[in-house]
Amino acid sequence: MQPMTEAMRNGPYEVVMLFDGSTMQHFAHKNGGEPGWALNEDEGSMTVVARTGSIISAEKFTDCFLHLEFRCPDMPEATGQAKGNSGVYLQGRYEIQVLDSSGWEVPGLGDCGGIYNQHSPLVNACKPGGEWQSYDIIFHAARLDERGKVIEFPRMTIFLNGVLIQNNAMLTGPTGGQLDDKMGEPGPLMLQDHGDAVSFRNIWLVHLPEEASTEYEPS
Repeated sequence: MQPMTEAMRNGPYEVVMLFDGSTMQHFAHKNGGEPGWALNEDEGSMTVVARTGSIISAEKFTDCFLHLEFRCPDMPEATGQAKGNSGVYLQGRYEIQVLDSSGWEVPGLGDCGGIYNQHSPLVNACKPGGEWQSYDIIFHAARLDERGKVIEFPRMTIFLNGVLIQNNAMLTGPTGGQLDDKMGEPGPLMLQDHGDAVSFRNIWLVHLPEEASTEYEPS
């Protein structure tokens, strides 16, 4: 069976490459201007430079399939939230935690793969610090009525290293540290600077149709 990401790449979708390892031109500092992160062209990655600020993609999206790879630094002396911390914010509003949570029997709301403070991972699929890991995320954005009221909250299905860790989890709103509260509007991908040298590579997405046809005309 084809890996899901390869199936998406080869399917009837246009792949939008956000970061291929050669340039950071598709990202900016969250407040505008140049990102302060380090580009590592030799390995095709970018790394957080502590306290330079989170970065956001120029691309904005609603429903999407997102793939990215990350590497937490190996920090054996650190514990808890100080152990290779970062975050992946869909639409700049909903954080999926990045953390070296390897070996922890029962992952919690703030551990790797958690939708921060809303949903713990179903299982711990986190690799040790220093190893590359992958997120594959199916995101269903919030739906609004004609008055701008949320009538359907956003949902996420997440695979960490190929293991299902969030199964159509519904979010009750932004998770904290968000860019804005404009649920239902398109938003960018935000990668968090939490002070640790977390690296990212191979970041791409496809925009998903928000609904399918309700008509059927047999041939």
